[in-house]
Amino acid sequence: MTLSEMPGLVAGAERATAGTPAWLALKDAVEQLRPSLSPDGSVDAAAHDLAAAQALVARVVASVEELAPAYPHDADYLTALVADLRRWSDEGLGKPDFLDSLLAFHPESARDDGVEHLVVFPMYTQNGNPDRHLEALLVRVFWPSWVAELETTRYGNPMFVPVTFVDFTAGYDTNSAVLFPETVSVREIPRFTWGAIFCDREAARFRRVISAAVETTRLELPDDAAALLADQQLAQETFVLWDVIHDRTHMRGDLPFDPFMIKQRMPFWLYALEELRCDLTAFRAAVELEREGVAGARLAQYAIVLDRGLRFPLAGSRVRNYDGLGGQLLFAFLHRRRVLNWTDSRLSIDWEALPEVVIALLEQIEDLYWRSIDRPKVSHWLAAYDLVTTYVEPHPASRWAQGRAALPLDGPPKELTNAVMADEFPLSMFFEALSKKIGPVIESTAGIRA
Repeated sequence: MTLSEMPGLVAGAERATAGTPAWLALKDAVEQLRPSLSPDGSVDAAAHDLAAAQALVARVVASVEELAPAYPHDADYLTALVADLRRWSDEGLGKPDFLDSLLAFHPESARDDGVEHLVVFPMYTQNGNPDRHLEALLVRVFWPSWVAELETTRYGNPMFVPVTFVDFTAGYDTNSAVLFPETVSVREIPRFTWGAIFCDREAARFRRVISAAVETTRLELPDDAAALLADQQLAQETFVLWDVIHDRTHMRGDLPFDPFMIKQRMPFWLYALEELRCDLTAFRAAVELEREGVAGARLAQYAIVLDRGLRFPLAGSRVRNYDGLGGQLLFAFLHRRRVLNWTDSRLSIDWEALPEVVIALLEQIEDLYWRSIDRPKVSHWLAAYDLVTTYVEPHPASRWAQGRAALPLDGPPKELTNAVMADEFPLSMFFEALSKKIGPVIESTAGIRA
């Protein structure tokens, strides 16, 4: 029996949740509680009315209990959630610990297309609210059958959960497009079994920003790429294919001994190369799938190159923006290989030559990784810097740009990290000009809904 066939889960019934009084009361209670919460999610009783905050938590509990029958597939989680909320309140609303409910939440076991989840946790939202505040979400699984088959047969990633927004509280009225268990406030770090990505927000943001970039740069698109920008459903499916391969790549390949997923402090271009490696691995897989006649594979190639090459460099701040740097590197590499050109104030791309050149950049990163296990950590950092600076110009005031003699190589690695400038790789003149044109469009995508 599939999840959608479970008794009590009527097709479309859960979709009315967003308009119910219980859901609206839940959202209202969360938003009223927000001003009382400290960055760690606790309530400072000396500065705020503790009894009033506890009454708001009681409203959250009541709403969850009222909504729970619509989600029989999440019964264990919602029962544990109510217990965590009550314990948090009874213990005086200190730093929240929702480990029990987090361990009971398993959206990865319910990847049937259209299944909805009610999600409530104290958490920070990446690229959004940095504080662990209580948030509430209604999310819906988006799992196209053709991508699901590829995941099952070729690109196994049982932890990956593609979702779309139904409704959300203020922490997600931001640029955040992920729901990760590691963002939840807990007493100890468990083994994570899932990670959710909002493909609808990714697709909508891509369509709006890249449409503006294409118009501004007068870039001529193939017909199918233009169709991708015009169709939200098509874009969502494309991003699911991209993400399912990207996500699994973080733990596959000839990796440096310390994988990217282990939290550590190192120069941000290491993160840039890792994220770009995963994206370009998805690009190479899409090229292979296109050769096999898989519909949608070529669209993934367009999405990766256009989003990475035109939006990523301009999104976010210039403080150690590793996604931005990855985009700068891809753009510069394509330009250096003359597959991408800016001539007569018009951007052009040789779409036929594009796959071979993108894969050539991936192979350079893979070679860097392959050599890494024979190098000390600092030597790997230096080699990675050399690779990036071959194509992206560093800041002229950078100590790293002055060469090894200017760096504290005889000290601990943290001194090398401290020597990295906040914007080690400033934007090129092209991107500075493009930012002035489409910067407001990028800003307009915060909190975007499909």
